[in-house]
Amino acid sequence: MSLRAALLDAAERLTAAGVPSPLVDARLIAAHLLGCGPLDVAFHDEVPAGFEEMVARREQREPLQHILGVAPFGALDLAVGPGVFIPRPETEVLADWGVRQLAALAVPRPRVVDLCTGSGALALYVAHEVPGAEVAGVEKHPAALEYARRNAAGTTVDMLEGDVTDPTLLGEWHGTVDLVLTNPPYVPETPDLDREVYADPPEAVFSGVTGMDVIRAFVPTIHALLRPGGRVGIEHDDTTSSAVQDVLAAHGGFREIAVLKDLTGRARFVTASKV
Repeated sequence: MSLRAALLDAAERLTAAGVPSPLVDARLIAAHLLGCGPLDVAFHDEVPAGFEEMVARREQREPLQHILGVAPFGALDLAVGPGVFIPRPETEVLADWGVRQLAALAVPRPRVVDLCTGSGALALYVAHEVPGAEVAGVEKHPAALEYARRNAAGTTVDMLEGDVTDPTLLGEWHGTVDLVLTNPPYVPETPDLDREVYADPPEAVFSGVTGMDVIRAFVPTIHALLRPGGRVGIEHDDTTSSAVQDVLAAHGGFREIAVLKDLTGRARFVTASKV
């Protein structure tokens, strides 16, 4: 079978399995095995070794990122697998917002903290785009922290074990942080999501019945870390924008509370400044 025929066959099987982007996934698997870009797959005729096995795993709705062992995030390819949350493209909107805040500061060595860092996505994105930044990521769960530290190898980013709901976290940095970014667990507990979501560790996805448990609990930590005028960006469920804004307003230590939308126009982030 030619590679073109194998891709079409794989796409049919993945379609039948309910995979949302069947041909794209098949092409990405082939590109990974061939060591080329997805657009260059068309220049290859032979089916690469391992293609059938990877397609069969995707057919069972194993996340593509687990099969390939990496997830793209901006210019980065992050190691992922069971035990760590797979970064999603929409989070790049928050990462880019953060980089733009730092650019406006014009501070040579800004301090940045990524709470609930998971694979390290937000922390490493900022460190890549703002080389002078002093960046720390905080993760509570050992399996995820292992991935974060693997991804941070060779960078200046510190990946620290810690509980983001502990207001004494990073006490030596209290009142000095220019930017806090966070993609915390925020999904309301539900059995109705795509099968791939349940491959992520539940503690990185769900946050109580409303999805707000962690966000409510870590706002004092964020306030303690930030310097006056320091900025925060919080990713949240597409049903909880008002609730996140209300939590920040009720705290009393934040101003300029605003909505940041994702590329589809949904309210998916709340931003604010410390008073």
